[in-house]
Amino acid sequence: MHNLEPYYNWLHLYNATDDKNSLFYQREYSEFYFSDKIYDHLIHPQWDNFGSNTLYLKPLFVDYNEHFAIIEMIGEWNDCIESDIMTFLHEIIEPMQIDGILKFVLIGENVLNFFGSDDEYYAAWAEENDEGWMALVNFQPHVTQEMSEYNIDHYWHWGGDLDDMDWRKLEPTAFFDKVEDILNHRIG
Repeated sequence: MHNLEPYYNWLHLYNATDDKNSLFYQREYSEFYFSDKIYDHLIHPQWDNFGSNTLYLKPLFVDYNEHFAIIEMIGEWNDCIESDIMTFLHEIIEPMQIDGILKFVLIGENVLNFFGSDDEYYAAWAEENDEGWMALVNFQPHVTQEMSEYNIDHYWHWGGDLDDMDWRKLEPTAFFDKVEDILNHRIG
């Protein structure tokens, strides 16, 4: 896992360390010192720790004018023991919402497992964010299956064209537009 880096080809367009609104503003990264891990597996030092012991992320692009964020994730999403959803919402999503972000694209190719608890935080977030949405792109089928068993699909969107997107070939705004177009057809 230490070889899996967050996507870096958009750094010339957005870097969370330069964003005064970001939790990771002015953070310094090492290319050589590996300190974060998921259980006994070290992860690349470019991933951002937001308070979870098993789930890490990287804000790839945030557009405050268009009110959207693209976030890549890695690890194990554990609501059962770690309450990752609570930490994720309080530390990452809510501060972004205060700054006007309403639409979130989560890239989950490297989210290896999901352990659910209930849908309380997901339902509360969806109710509070009625003008926006959360889209999950390229999450593993077994992860979204587990999420469906906890009714998270009632609040967040995945499946169909969102499950197999070649997003790395797109600029961030084009990628977001593609996701939004898919959701607009679904939501109506």
